[in-house]
Amino acid sequence: MDPTVSDTLARLVAWPTVSDRPLTALAAHMAQIHEDQGFRVERFEATDLHGKVNLVASIGPPGTDGLVLSGHMDVVPTEGQPWSSDPFTVAWREGRLYGRGTADMKGFLAATLHALARIEPGAFRRELVLVWTHDEEVGCLGSERLATALHAAGRTLPAACLIGEPTDFRILRMHPGHVGMEVVFTGRAAHSSRPDLGVNAIEAAAEAVGIVKAVASELQEQTAHEDLLERPWVAVNTARIQGGSAINIVPDRCVVQIGYRPLPGMHAEDVFEQIAARLHARWGPAADARVEARISRVTPSLLTEEGTALQALLRPHASAPDCGAASFATDGGNLAAIGCKPLVFGPGRIEVAHQADEYVEEAQLHQAVDVIEDVVRQQCCR
Repeated sequence: MDPTVSDTLARLVAWPTVSDRPLTALAAHMAQIHEDQGFRVERFEATDLHGKVNLVASIGPPGTDGLVLSGHMDVVPTEGQPWSSDPFTVAWREGRLYGRGTADMKGFLAATLHALARIEPGAFRRELVLVWTHDEEVGCLGSERLATALHAAGRTLPAACLIGEPTDFRILRMHPGHVGMEVVFTGRAAHSSRPDLGVNAIEAAAEAVGIVKAVASELQEQTAHEDLLERPWVAVNTARIQGGSAINIVPDRCVVQIGYRPLPGMHAEDVFEQIAARLHARWGPAADARVEARISRVTPSLLTEEGTALQALLRPHASAPDCGAASFATDGGNLAAIGCKPLVFGPGRIEVAHQADEYVEEAQLHQAVDVIEDVVRQQCCR
């Protein structure tokens, strides 16, 4: 008896592909299924990261502008969460499938496997490309590496791109990005009994936090996409401060980590440049303390125009007729950099993702199989 999509999801969830663990076993399983389905499978291994790999599987005439289906294979941790059952063993309760990744986003992976099993390999007239990534949950690192590798090879992907994050079948065409920056203050150490002989790096950092807060207040007045975004301004978060070595030493080093979320269509470095300029204006060459600022990570924002062909294909299946915006970042920003026009759409609700007792409705999971099959057939088989 062939497995149901619920059975397939249970098997995928059983691999605990938390972002700090290998996911090669799950990737190998997915690759074998796709090879059996007639796909051409490529593995993009992260040689400097143990057990990390991106999969790209394609079928149909190469270079014919068909469709990309994309999702991530990693999940977030479960430690410290009050789960009612083993998070890596799917539990069926009242029409829901509970387990880590059921919504975010192994449900979409399972539904895709079943949808493609319904389509004969010879039916594809345009190329279908599957993109399964690693380390999305820690900054979309896998898709960033994949986009870099494909760009270096002069390769593009089809423009129509469906990212199956849990949206409760809402069509989302934009989301903010997430940029991390690090500010390092260097002062001068001294004995705490004679603090006037030193330069306190923590005190400089504390003043810098006020400067960052002032920039954040100004950014709240500069809004965009007010009709779609819940918070239509750049959100800024001073997230971590680390400095000092002992209570009797004037600290000569302090590191401040800041995160901000550029709006859709905004250049990722714009806010960094604003903050860095203010800091360097305050701590110039003549200042006692020295300041260095750098960007530590970038997850690009996403902005896909209204009215794409894929949007029209998804609309009959959508839970709402209009296009919306996601509050969370996805691999879409990195895929857009290599020519895709991603839309975010899939089964499950983001509100239960990352939580204890994450779940997907079994009815939505079965619906997703039908939706994916229909979209693939219309875009790639006609």
